[in-house]
Amino acid sequence: MEVEGQDLDRRNKDAPPQMNKGLRRALIAVNCVLMAIGNAGGPLLLRLYFHSGGKRQWLSGWLETSGWPIIFLPLLVSYLHRRRRFLRGPGHRHQPPTKLFFITRPLFLYCAALGLLLGLDDFLYAYGLSFLPVSTSALLISAQLVFTAFFAFVLVKQKFTPYSINSVVLLTVGAVMLGLHVSSDRPNNVTRGEYYMGFVLTLGAAAVYGLFLPLVELTYTKAKQAITYTLVMEMQMVMGFFATAFCTVGMLVNKDFQAIPREAKHYEQGEFRYYVVLVWCAILWQFLFLGTVGVIFCVNTLLAGVLIAVFIPVTEVFAVIFFKEKFGSEKGVALALSLWGLASYSYGEYREGKLSYSSTSPHLFSLSLW
Repeated sequence: MEVEGQDLDRRNKDAPPQMNKGLRRALIAVNCVLMAIGNAGGPLLLRLYFHSGGKRQWLSGWLETSGWPIIFLPLLVSYLHRRRRFLRGPGHRHQPPTKLFFITRPLFLYCAALGLLLGLDDFLYAYGLSFLPVSTSALLISAQLVFTAFFAFVLVKQKFTPYSINSVVLLTVGAVMLGLHVSSDRPNNVTRGEYYMGFVLTLGAAAVYGLFLPLVELTYTKAKQAITYTLVMEMQMVMGFFATAFCTVGMLVNKDFQAIPREAKHYEQGEFRYYVVLVWCAILWQFLFLGTVGVIFCVNTLLAGVLIAVFIPVTEVFAVIFFKEKFGSEKGVALALSLWGLASYSYGEYREGKLSYSSTSPHLFSLSLW
């Protein structure tokens, strides 16, 4: 019995304690702020890059995940906290050292594959945005719920509900309306063919991300270990690294690294501001990813979806103010349909979540910071 007790202590040494309400609320608030800043600032800065003379699609896709080293900071804080708690515990000299990371080899490989898929999504989104106004791109990206619902049905057996079907119809109609009014907001230096290409590429990015989210959920299910916030950050870091590596290969083939100094010299905002835009673009996109992961972990996917929906009109307003983009009646109707569809989907998820909450496996998710 004593040996079994020692083995149990070793297994539970790194098991995270439950998070108190105050810390949980603070973490939710921080992640909501990060998500809000990244959700509004990331697409706007990326569009500013193209608007002021930038032309490298692989570079712009690379910027969306190249800020992944930022995650080292919260991971270091997590490790130091666990290490301090371990040293203060009784009998620590006779126990194995504190784990440096929690991610297992199979989970690492899953996240690496997801990272490559995310890199493809980054490239498609950036390439599409190079031909589209931010306001149009934001509306098209909201169609990812259509693809998420479909792939969730195929991969994780999530059933269609009247609410999800309603959202699919509304978002599809909104996308069709934008496509039929192609000439109303096409940038001056973009041809009709390029605009349609951007339209298709952005919808492709929405489809890839719609596949990505159910695959992440499937990865959580297959992980066979407690999903803590620390583990989620480790997974995000692995996905960010491989997504960046995917775009780095594209940059090397396209010779983007050699083109950066030349592009900076001819940038309309000036050479110094060119590099400022690149750096802050990478930081803000990482804010978005970190905030989204944190909100999903601390609350649920529903709140993350609601926040994304809330910031669609905010992004629209900023695009009109900073880039003088046109916002005609067709965009207004498409925006209303998109928000209606997102609201319908979110309400359906809320109802389903209330019904299935009690049946969630308690060992799969651990509401703990560490």
